[in-house]
Formats: sequence, C-alpha cells, structure tokens
Amino acid sequence: MPAIICSMLYIVATPIGNLEDITLRALRVLKEVDLIAAEDTRHTRKLLTHYDIKTPLISYHAHNQKARGPELIRRLQEGQSIALVSDAGTPGFSDPGADLVALAWDAGVKVEAVPGPAAGVAALSMSGFKGDVTFVGFLPQREGKRRELLGRLANEPRVVIIYASPRRLAAILEEIAAVMGNRLVLVVRELTKKFEEAWRGPVAEVAAGLAGREIKGECALVLSCPEGERIEEVDITGHLLHRTRESGLQGRQLADLVAGELKMPRRLVYQTYLALKAQGRIK
Repeated sequence: MPAIICSMLYIVATPIGNLEDITLRALRVLKEVDLIAAEDTRHTRKLLTHYDIKTPLISYHAHNQKARGPELIRRLQEGQSIALVSDAGTPGFSDPGADLVALAWDAGVKVEAVPGPAAGVAALSMSGFKGDVTFVGFLPQREGKRRELLGRLANEPRVVIIYASPRRLAAILEEIAAVMGNRLVLVVRELTKKFEEAWRGPVAEVAAGLAGREIKGECALVLSCPEGERIEEVDITGHLLHRTRESGLQGRQLADLVAGELKMPRRLVYQTYLALKAQGRIK
C-alpha cells in the first residue's frame, strides 16, 4: 500500500449521498494526510466523524479561494500533504477545486487523484443513452445567457449532462424542450440517498409530469444524443407560426390553442411564443 507522499495534493472523491460509497483508498488518504481542504467543513466533518477520522480541516470554497489557495500552496511547498474534497462527489466539477489544482501544477506541486463518486457519471450510467458525452454542470442563472447556451447545445451531437437546483428544475426542462427539441432525458434527484427518484422520457413529457410538483434535493439531467433515439419531435415553432397566420390569434389564446393540439405544457408553448415575438417572427 503506497505511503502518503509529502508535498502532494490529493483530489479525493467523497460520497454524493450514501456514506458507504467511499473507497478504502480514500479513507486511508483522509486519515494520513496532514490537512483536508473542504468546500464545507461542517458537511465534511459528518463524513469524518462517521469513519472516526481526526485529520485537521480547513475551508476552501468560492468565497475564500483567492486568499486560501496561495496559503494551501505554501503549505504544500513546505512539505505538507493535503486532501482536497468538495461537498460531495469529485472535486473540480461545479466547485472551485480546479483552481487549486491549477495553482498546484503551476507551483510544481505533485497532484494525484483518488477517484470515486460523481453525480453526473452516476446519472449517465442510469440513463441508457449511448454516445460521447459533454458535461455542462449548472446552467447560467440569467435567462438570456441560459437560453444562449441552450441554443448552442441544440446542435450538440453528444450526450449532455446538466445539474439543476430543484426550484428551477421545471423551468429548465421546459426551456430545454423549447430550445433543444424533444430529446430523451433522464432526471434523477437525491442520487444514492433514501428518497432517490428518477424520471426518463421525452423532455416535454417529463416536464409536464413534474410541473407543479415540489422537488427537493439537487438534480442531475442527462440528455440523449439528437440522433439514434426514436423520438417524435414536436415543431412548436412551426405550429405557432402556422396557427397565428391561419387563426389570427395572439398571446395566451394562441398558446392555449397550440398546446391543446400538440398535447404539450401550455407554459412551454407560451415561452416559445414569447421567444418568437422577441425575434420579430410573430407580431
């Protein structure tokens, strides 16, 4: 069994929910390093207490990384060994871990991965979707930037992994269906935890099924490749443009008509209508 090396930054994956999902190597490293740099020391302390690990903890997160990063590099250069952990899963995905790793490489400090759980990979394994994969993480909070990113992803030929907060899940699913087309999606919440749930199907169908539901816990979304999946794609834009010319209806009346004909969520159709109006394609 390799000994802990002085002046080494260990990137240690920790459980995303179930505390049993940790490797023997990760436990050994966490016990033997000089220091553990954690995104949330309170959260990590629960894990350490469960396994009777008494290694000192120090915080490293988005709000203190500019000052704390150089301090950790100095400690590494002085010969200490440090384990970097995030709140859950593998550091470097949707957390500031990558910045510390880059600092370590630039400073000539050795870096070693201790692999393990990752929410996106776990969700991908449950999806049954084939193809190369691209990881997006959390979408931008500002609607304009979020729509711009989804617009670029509409032409993405690979399987796409996205993270979402529960309060924004329904809106994000509807935006994905409007902008990216009706791909297949797997949505899973509370991965590996007691109340884990998963939903799989065409995006619009899953969005309709979850509309109005109170969702708790962070969510991972996996979108299928646009080709290779037998999905009946619904051209909301085409129907809206056709119906506005034919019926003369506008606004919510037009959205209600098209939503009923396509059997799709009214909110999704109305959002598409607003996007077309903003583009000047509907007056």
